[in-house]
Amino acid sequence: MPRLEDVANIVLRVPCILVLDLLYKCDIDSFTEHLRAKNEDMLFKYKYIIWNLYYLGHVINAVVLVLPLRHIIKLYLHILTTLLFYVGHHISKDYVHGEVQYGYDGALYLDSQAFNRFVSSLTSQVILSTLCAFLMKTRKVWLFSAHLLPLLARLCAMPHDTLLLVNSFSTVLTGIGVAMFLLSNLFVPYRLARAAYSELLQLELYRLLAVTISLWNQFAVPVLFSVFWSVLFVVQLCSYSVTNNTTGSHEGVLFFLLTSVSECCVTPYSLLGLTSVVSYLGLGLLNLTKFYLGGYTAVQNDNVMHRGVTEGVTLLLLALQTGLLDMQALQRTFLLSIILFIVVTSTLQSMIEITDPIILALGASRNRSLWKHFRGLSMCLVLLVFPGYMAYKISQFFHMDFWLLILVSSCMLTSLQVTGTLLIYFLFMVELFCSDPIDSLDEIIYWVNAVSRVLEFVVALCVVAYGTWESLFGEWSWMGASVIIIHCYFNVWLRAQTGWRSFLLRQEAAKKINSLPRATANQLQQHNDVCAICFQEMSSAVLTYCGHFFHGNCLRKWLYVQETCPMCHQAIRPTPPEDFQAAPTPSRGTGPGREEERRGSRDQTPGRDDTHQPPDNLPSPGSSDQQEETESLGEGTSGFDRKDRIGRPRRKPVQAPTSPLKPPPPMPSLCETMLEN
Repeated sequence: MPRLEDVANIVLRVPCILVLDLLYKCDIDSFTEHLRAKNEDMLFKYKYIIWNLYYLGHVINAVVLVLPLRHIIKLYLHILTTLLFYVGHHISKDYVHGEVQYGYDGALYLDSQAFNRFVSSLTSQVILSTLCAFLMKTRKVWLFSAHLLPLLARLCAMPHDTLLLVNSFSTVLTGIGVAMFLLSNLFVPYRLARAAYSELLQLELYRLLAVTISLWNQFAVPVLFSVFWSVLFVVQLCSYSVTNNTTGSHEGVLFFLLTSVSECCVTPYSLLGLTSVVSYLGLGLLNLTKFYLGGYTAVQNDNVMHRGVTEGVTLLLLALQTGLLDMQALQRTFLLSIILFIVVTSTLQSMIEITDPIILALGASRNRSLWKHFRGLSMCLVLLVFPGYMAYKISQFFHMDFWLLILVSSCMLTSLQVTGTLLIYFLFMVELFCSDPIDSLDEIIYWVNAVSRVLEFVVALCVVAYGTWESLFGEWSWMGASVIIIHCYFNVWLRAQTGWRSFLLRQEAAKKINSLPRATANQLQQHNDVCAICFQEMSSAVLTYCGHFFHGNCLRKWLYVQETCPMCHQAIRPTPPEDFQAAPTPSRGTGPGREEERRGSRDQTPGRDDTHQPPDNLPSPGSSDQQEETESLGEGTSGFDRKDRIGRPRRKPVQAPTSPLKPPPPMPSLCETMLEN
């Protein structure tokens, strides 16, 4: 629960933004023209005064907005005391005029009506004076009791003319007290400004950014503008529902809400408020998605890209680019609906980025929790249907053009991404219920992703083609041409380049795998070990030219990111080297030392810690061979370093094919292998 100080820090600053918003809406030019229509001399007298008051109001409210909290509280206490003074003046004035109209100037205790009026007025004035003393934190109540003078004069049975004179004297006395207080505190703003300026001079340049961030957090700027816009929106809803009740019922609730939002977006202050509100709404929706999919722990894992800032910045940039503030009410409503549509599309894309790894992890990890699967599938279903529904609704309101096609295509791309994710999830679930693993699952998943990317590419290409056709044969503009160029580069050229590079990598990996010899049953029996990549038993394997056995699919996945052997880091070529000669693989025993040898074979694979005792035939710790081996293992521990991730494998030249533990024996020739079989 927020502290009272934090609440006061926001609530007490909201009126300043409200006044700034009202000042921005004021049309001083029309007011001066109204004065000109009445009298030219009046315009000459009051024109500069009006403009000076207008600018002075901006400056005062801006200064009050950035004051520290204790100074703002003190300012509000003084304003409240002034209002209490004003109320006391009116009570005293009404009492005196009531007594004059009543016409009785005798003793109060002889007339019940006069006595009751006196008691009620006296009680009110005492309460007001006590409140003023309490707000000013002083015990000198008499300083705030000037309005009691007419009551004391009436208690002394003075005539009515004297009562009016005493009331005027009490008002003048109160005004003199207020003027003296203002004069005594006239230089307080100057002293505050000088203190702030001296503190800024003492700061180094590199600390200025830290001070700005600290002030941003101290003033709670996003929350402040969100509360300000919420107040505007509530007031607009109340006024619109009262004045246009029948119109709202005919147009519909959605149009009613959009009109109210557009009416609260006519100044830069209200636009910043709407930006903050949209950011918090986006953050709440993304956190709700995380909570629905992964529980409370998923909400705690904060992601900078999923904090709603993207949605708010998108709305602000689009509003400034399209000139939203300068449009009429109806045009602003329709343009704001398009901007909000784009913001919702961006939010859906962020929801897909949250949902995609979770639903794929459920299928790949063979999680059997039905509730988790239901939550993931239901979220994917919403993300699949809702973008299409939005595209259908917006196409009903607007005529199809290039900009609307971009919006509809973004919804189509969102649905395509969710469809590809669901297909891969169902493939994982099919493999889960199969008795044997699907060998070609990796290829199927690749082609599912490939088809999805091709469809996305086709959609982007259609958008570019339509935009080019409209620019050539329709209305041409620099903005449309720049959007077409940017869309063509990012959504067409980069997609095509990425897809073609991935296709070539797979083709090269398949070519290398097909060029490698297949291990025979006798060789697998003699090898009698697991695959060094997946640590599973091998019923079939491919044999590299450096003498190592791997599953074909495992080695193909390895070659997608690195073109070297996982064991010795020798480059794998599509054709065998010239000095390659096949030799029989020595048989490994199955005696008591078999398990230790097998563990040693696993420990030398990439990604495993070398915690076992090294064999006797290893070189000494200081030998150069062991240092080269250690460097080789350290560089190829996983094969997925930073350069490998982007498809640029790091190669380490090896002078001769070696094994991590002992040199490989000469492999059998093709004739010897056929004779053995």
